[in-house]
Amino acid sequence: MQWLSRKKLLLILIPILFIVFFLSLPRILTWSLQYEQQQAVSKMTQEFPVTVDPKREIISENEQVNAFLADEHSLFGASVASVGGVIQDIFVWLATSLADLPWYQNLANVTERFVTITPGMRKEQVATAFAKTLGWTSKQKQKFLTPLTGASLPLTEGSFAPGLYAVAKGMAPEDAQKLVNERFSADVLAHYSTSTQAVVPLNEALTIASLIQRETITTDGMRLLSGIMWNRIFADMNLQVDATLQYAKANNKSVSNWWPTVYPRDKYIKSPYNTYQNSGLPPAPIANPSVASILAALNPIKTDCLFYFNDKKGNFHCSKTYAEHKKQIDKYY
Repeated sequence: MQWLSRKKLLLILIPILFIVFFLSLPRILTWSLQYEQQQAVSKMTQEFPVTVDPKREIISENEQVNAFLADEHSLFGASVASVGGVIQDIFVWLATSLADLPWYQNLANVTERFVTITPGMRKEQVATAFAKTLGWTSKQKQKFLTPLTGASLPLTEGSFAPGLYAVAKGMAPEDAQKLVNERFSADVLAHYSTSTQAVVPLNEALTIASLIQRETITTDGMRLLSGIMWNRIFADMNLQVDATLQYAKANNKSVSNWWPTVYPRDKYIKSPYNTYQNSGLPPAPIANPSVASILAALNPIKTDCLFYFNDKKGNFHCSKTYAEHKKQIDKYY
């Protein structure tokens, strides 16, 4: 009888414990994100390596840097490799999906919400993501995009650090802005030394990184594309990046798609962001890049290529001459 009563007790307790654990997933994820941010702050002594020298117009091959970036266990290697386990991905998916459910949000004392800034988003897309999760008005949404008075770090395009954010129900735009500023400070500014700033100014690195982010599908081609872009800059060639046309096109009028389809006529859009008409870099980033893209901008692969494209399968191809480039396009398209 005693064994039967224990068995019955277990049959009752196990489902209850499972339900409690399941309902705690969002809070566990919130704690996990807070811990990760604390760890990132504790590693602020590491500096971004840089192997490009714009003033001397050279890209240095550095095997030590290559090995460092490829190391999955380094702060930067993890960013480049996008390291993450399947179990972790499932846990994050379950926790964020649960937090989005209306019935869960209506539970007493539940404040957990999650916002994802995907690499390559425009600032307007970031504001929309926060507004949707936190139920902001259009006025609050605009306030989030307006730099705080006296803020030590201005919130501008390129500085909305990508990642998953744990936010609280009812969070004000000012507090959300501080949260994003802190992440950018820990992920980027803390590792951007004055010596790196002297070689590649931060705005320049963020701008190139934003182009890389929008022009590549995977991280594999990021450093190679960076090498191609720097080659074009050194050769005084126009960058001719389609993503800048998308940015300029969306800036010209109210659009439902922040990254509209580009047509041949768009190459004549009058905008400082049009890299077909203007030489050099755009005046500012066109999107918010990942740490991986920033590292790629600072550490390009040395290459003779000047032209590139992604095929229908997402594979990256580059060529030394336009004739080779055209032949490659004819082959894959």
